[in-house]
Amino acid sequence: MKNDNLIENTLRRINNVEDFSGVVHMEKDKDTLILTQAGYANRAEKIANNIDTRFGIASGCKLFTAVAICQLVESGMLSFETKITDCLDYDFPNFDSEVTVHHLLTHSAGIPDYFDEDIMDDFEELWIKQPMYLLKELKDFLPMFQNKNMAFKPGERFHYNNAGFILLGLIVEKRTGVGFTDYIEENIFRRCEMNESGYFSLDRLPENTALGYIEENGTWRTNTYSIPIKGGSDGGAYVSAPDMNKLWDGLFSYKLLGEPTTNMLLSSHIEVKPYVYYGYGIWINKKENDVFKYHVMGYDPGVSFHSAFYPESGIKLSIPSNKSKGPYKIMKMLEDELLSKG
Repeated sequence: MKNDNLIENTLRRINNVEDFSGVVHMEKDKDTLILTQAGYANRAEKIANNIDTRFGIASGCKLFTAVAICQLVESGMLSFETKITDCLDYDFPNFDSEVTVHHLLTHSAGIPDYFDEDIMDDFEELWIKQPMYLLKELKDFLPMFQNKNMAFKPGERFHYNNAGFILLGLIVEKRTGVGFTDYIEENIFRRCEMNESGYFSLDRLPENTALGYIEENGTWRTNTYSIPIKGGSDGGAYVSAPDMNKLWDGLFSYKLLGEPTTNMLLSSHIEVKPYVYYGYGIWINKKENDVFKYHVMGYDPGVSFHSAFYPESGIKLSIPSNKSKGPYKIMKMLEDELLSKG
């Protein structure tokens, strides 16, 4: 893909997409094709976003959890068919004993969720009765779902589930003896040289980290009381756009997993809808029988994020934002105007 005029015209339009606040980083073979930033990391202090600003990515980091589980499978600590009743000693009185690691990774376990996105519209509603500042560890989420009933039989269908990834994180902790976020930072971020990325507590954010902003009645407030105080295995890491593209490099150059296990992670394990599939912690879009893109996404109050790897061209694209919208439309625009033109 090389059309400087087309790229320049596209760049001029990006900042007009829903008053975009964030970063757009597109690259191929270490060559930067698009790199731009807009908006404020801190609106009160008028501190602008820059290329290396860290953004919350919400569920965009479920891929990190899946990679961690795959690393444990490679090391022989568990298998994809390991049952959760065999690797977790918490009490789940109403769970089906046949739920496996594979079911959790593919959102097909049928276990109850603490936030069902098909039922609840507003993530902030969760924190009316459950103070978000008390959710500092993965086990703190368990009372929100562990005693509820199954929604369907394991493997019956796809139903996006955050609680399943909480359990996967607890499995990582149980099998390694290491805190989940410490494990990810050491075994994924460090391997990929993602030096700007981490799981930061909202009350201890490092410099050059964007605050998330929620629009309300024509003004703005931060998302400080709208999301858990610290991210974990179902979402909430902070990454920069260039760091996320390093993650794609690490995954597809087998720095994180061997080739057979990488292929397992990237397999189309379950069909979500026509031409859209789910692997292990990753979305897969196809055109006819060919993969068009592997991608991850995340949405929280004050957070929106899209990132993708396009195998045909080798292009990596990451778009984090500290507002609740923007990246999806920008990604679609770039795909329509640039990637479709080769």
